[in-house]
Amino acid sequence: MKETPLSPCEKNFVIQAIKQNQRLDGRNNDEFRSLKINYGADWGSVIVALGETKVLAQVSSELGQPKATRPNEGLLHINVELGPMAASHFEAGRNCELTVQLNRTLERTFKDSRAVDLESLCVISEEHVWLLRVDLNVLNHEGNLIACCSVATLCALAHFRRPEVSIIKDEIRIHTSAEKEPLRMVMHHYPVCVTYVIFDDGRIALADPTLLEERTSDTQLIFGLNSFEELCCLNLGGSALKSPMLLLQCSKKAAKHVKNVVDLVKTSLEKDSEARETGKKVGFAECFRENAIITLDKDRLVLRLRNFTFNDASEDDQSSKETALYSSVNDKPNTKWIPEALSDSNDNSFSIESDAGASVSDEHLETTAQECLEYDGSQTNFPLNRMTHTIGQNGNSDSEEEEKIIL
Repeated sequence: MKETPLSPCEKNFVIQAIKQNQRLDGRNNDEFRSLKINYGADWGSVIVALGETKVLAQVSSELGQPKATRPNEGLLHINVELGPMAASHFEAGRNCELTVQLNRTLERTFKDSRAVDLESLCVISEEHVWLLRVDLNVLNHEGNLIACCSVATLCALAHFRRPEVSIIKDEIRIHTSAEKEPLRMVMHHYPVCVTYVIFDDGRIALADPTLLEERTSDTQLIFGLNSFEELCCLNLGGSALKSPMLLLQCSKKAAKHVKNVVDLVKTSLEKDSEARETGKKVGFAECFRENAIITLDKDRLVLRLRNFTFNDASEDDQSSKETALYSSVNDKPNTKWIPEALSDSNDNSFSIESDAGASVSDEHLETTAQECLEYDGSQTNFPLNRMTHTIGQNGNSDSEEEEKIIL
């Protein structure tokens, strides 16, 4: 099933809002969405929510044979699954272009940067090593999947505990958690991916884009950084980036954001370990009871625009429309805004002779307003809180002028 294409009206609406430094969800250009981390009862299971984008990660391990080129290192495999639960246009069990991009970016970020100590996974050189597999299941796709998947992979690997192994007479025995305490993963650094999208030929960069912003952007820029401000991965998709200064500015802001994310991950790991040591209930079931994990309680698109105007509509057209509907006191004589059916009828308006200075009674005003409302039965065309004065000449007299107040 193909993804529903965006209409030109939707694209123009998003681009105009971004050019006015406004995003549809009310964030600033360099502002990121809130990040929530919830761990499961099993080691290495976690649900990460980046705004409305949600990813479930699970780490599993088994003994296997190493590669011939690296006989004393374990293996790490990362797999991302995109199904109909994430979005309606994804098909279960079928890889798409986005799946391949996510897998390759995550492998470069974690495997090529040597984030995990693979030598610690060796049991017997050239014979038995631990094979780690990280399965990522996207629960909801609302933009910036690579950042959410990278945080989920990091949390799952840091939270995972592999079983203790002992060798007795060339036989490998895997101990349960009741027999021996499982071992933590040895990680050299904590990498995180940060995504920016570029608009207006490289003049505007948006951090943590939503799905609608990704589909309307010119270029997508992905940084893989760790807390030491070291670059692990760089991916540039779309049109060529013309401004090198924009690349440097985005990298500096991304490095600061990565430090905050790594601190949040470490804090969440400490809280989970303290809860397990004190005997508290942990897991996804407990998170549901505490309402820490909830479903989508909002619409997929929440508009929070402030002072938004369309650039395509000219000021002259807008002023001409307003003049056609309403006329002010300073307008020229004989200016009329009411329909012809009302202008020809003398029952729907009343006049005050300026020379006599007489005042209009409230009963006459209410009667005239009621007659105007009965013209089409709608109050929206004739609002009572907005009255307009027009000056015109009297048809019966050439010298006297009348002030007509039309509702």
